[in-house]
Amino acid sequence: MHVLNGFKRKILPGILFGIFVLALWYFISYVMLDPSKRFLLVPPDQVLTSGFGNLDTLKEMFAGLWSSTRVAVIGLLISAGLGFSVAIAMSQTPLIERALFPYMVALQAIPILALVPLISFWAGFGQTSRIIVCVLISLFPIIVNTLFGLQSAKAGAHDLFTLHHASRWVRLRKLMFPAALPAIFAGLRISAGLSVVGAIVGDFFFARGEVGIGQLIRQYSNELAGAELLAAIILSSALGVVVFLIFGWMSKLFIGKWAGSS
Repeated sequence: MHVLNGFKRKILPGILFGIFVLALWYFISYVMLDPSKRFLLVPPDQVLTSGFGNLDTLKEMFAGLWSSTRVAVIGLLISAGLGFSVAIAMSQTPLIERALFPYMVALQAIPILALVPLISFWAGFGQTSRIIVCVLISLFPIIVNTLFGLQSAKAGAHDLFTLHHASRWVRLRKLMFPAALPAIFAGLRISAGLSVVGAIVGDFFFARGEVGIGQLIRQYSNELAGAELLAAIILSSALGVVVFLIFGWMSKLFIGKWAGSS
């Protein structure tokens, strides 16, 4: 009975909403759209047969997805390294925070598409440019969340470390970093999803070098291949969901382990 109640509360609503979305999808495809315009929203069964059912197309999409995944992971690792370093520096020296934070906000406010021509001038149209796009998109949440977490330790705890003449390194390692873990992983989850978006956007606009899923989306769109286009979009969305779930699992693992050992 307990398992059944849990299924009704947690899983059944998602299944029912998914059925509603599929029904609405079929309704738009077969009722609202003229047959000559059905390529604008191909019905789900055609996406399965033409998009996912074609082995050659599926191999092409998975190869593109793997290329975009590598770019997203590299961009996220660079963002994490830069973000943690900047946030730690800002947390240790208020002068650095006052000097850098306005420029971080300004960088986040710039539309990434406005920087695409400049990035292509400096880095060309290959993998490097796509990684730069990932870094620019995903850097800010890591900095902001890490800085917030590092500054969230209670004043009483800081006073206790001061009483014991703890060094900056000891204070950072044993007080500020443990307090920042939830915020750090929250920032990583946000930035991981943004890095995937950046990889796909980079693929879409830097259409040279190794083919990514974004280039395939652009190709299918130009060819009016609705089934393949939707299949590629679904795969891209699935990548973002998987990345989000992985970092959610890592958050529970590391934060729970740290809390259990404290």
